[in-house]
Amino acid sequence: MSDARGKRGLTVWLTGLPGAGKTTSADYLLANLEEAGVFTASLDGDTLRRGVSADLGFSDADRDENVRRAGEVALLLASQGAVVVVSLVSPRRAARDRVRGRHFEQSVGFLEVHVAASLDVCEARDPKSLYRRAREGSVAHMTGVHDPYEPPDRADLVLETGTSSEDETGTMLVRAVVSALGAG
Repeated sequence: MSDARGKRGLTVWLTGLPGAGKTTSADYLLANLEEAGVFTASLDGDTLRRGVSADLGFSDADRDENVRRAGEVALLLASQGAVVVVSLVSPRRAARDRVRGRHFEQSVGFLEVHVAASLDVCEARDPKSLYRRAREGSVAHMTGVHDPYEPPDRADLVLETGTSSEDETGTMLVRAVVSALGAG
């Protein structure tokens, strides 16, 4: 888990429904880590869909490939000593488990964080109007509306963003990451 300079890398994988607070949680974590002088990288689902995964749709196979690509980029960066914060719906458990397995194979730290909020809370937030447009029929394959979301069976941390404040969940996330970086 250490690079040649002795820096430990880690992938922090934030998964949850659209609107659950993944990006907000990622931003909170990144700000705290950067303030502490930690080498970080951010991989956001929207950004990945505009670049690395621009050729993919929303079939199960394409979603799994999007997760695989994000996982490989995260693994590459984390193996170089970065704390990589991935905020990606990543709706299928098996695809996330494969990413965890790849990190394990390479002895690179991996922390799966379930950013948990109910569908009602996510729809009420709806920062990109995705749920409204999905209900109107102009967005297909919407996770939580048309397509299922499979929560992690063994998340390393669950952030209840629907019932806790941003500061409460952010503090929990920072503590978990600091602990993971301090572990063997």
